[in-house]
Amino acid sequence: MIVLVENDIRDNLFPFTATRHVADILVGALSLKQKWEKLTGEKISTNENDTGVHIPANIIATKQNFKEIIEKAANNILIEQTNSIKIIKYPWQIVQLNDYALREDFGILTANKKSSELPENNKIINSENIFIEDGAAISYSMLNASTGPIYISANAQIMEGCMIRGPFFMGNNSVAKMGTKIYGATSIGANCVIGGEIKNSVLFGNSNKAHDGYLGDSVLGEWCNLGAGTSNSNVKNTAGNVGYILQKDAEPIYAGNKAGLLMGDY
Repeated sequence: MIVLVENDIRDNLFPFTATRHVADILVGALSLKQKWEKLTGEKISTNENDTGVHIPANIIATKQNFKEIIEKAANNILIEQTNSIKIIKYPWQIVQLNDYALREDFGILTANKKSSELPENNKIINSENIFIEDGAAISYSMLNASTGPIYISANAQIMEGCMIRGPFFMGNNSVAKMGTKIYGATSIGANCVIGGEIKNSVLFGNSNKAHDGYLGDSVLGEWCNLGAGTSNSNVKNTAGNVGYILQKDAEPIYAGNKAGLLMGDY
């Protein structure tokens, strides 16, 4: 059995670990745990007391690396970040690694499956990189997958006039209101309502950014709501490094010169 463990990584992924296990963080189209479930076809444990192969929960599993990760963990070999193994150490890296994760998850989710047809009233670019699940409703919108894959889940709705550039994922039952503008890499979890302009951001599910306003390089947990006109800053006026303080009285940790809002659940 594979056991995803948190060890000493939990505190550095605040605020999203205040209400969930590290393995339940969404990055790409799937949570970290869901990736392992899809790749192995097995039940994955997050109980550190269970026997099995213990793997740090913050590693992004892919078709290319998951067997290597299991082998290293089974032989007690330290797993470090490489070109083929990506590790989320801080919450802003959910956004920074979302492009990578979306492309990898698209391959996992679409393997041996056929996309539903899109109505002809939509404008489509690079259709082979777009997958639509049965029950999704999309009308009079533009989907551009030339910059990355687009995956629309069952019962999602994209209303008239939306413009979406991949990589992009939209979860079950989520809604993009009229005229929504999406720049990848963006992931929208299940049961969300989105609108306005969103760029390179992740919404975990059951959250709303439903009106005009800007959300960029940001992560929203579950059960969050941004009211009409809300905009966030993702670049300092000085164009300098953005620092986050993750724990009380701690020194800031710098995320680079482009980083936005990190909003925990509720």
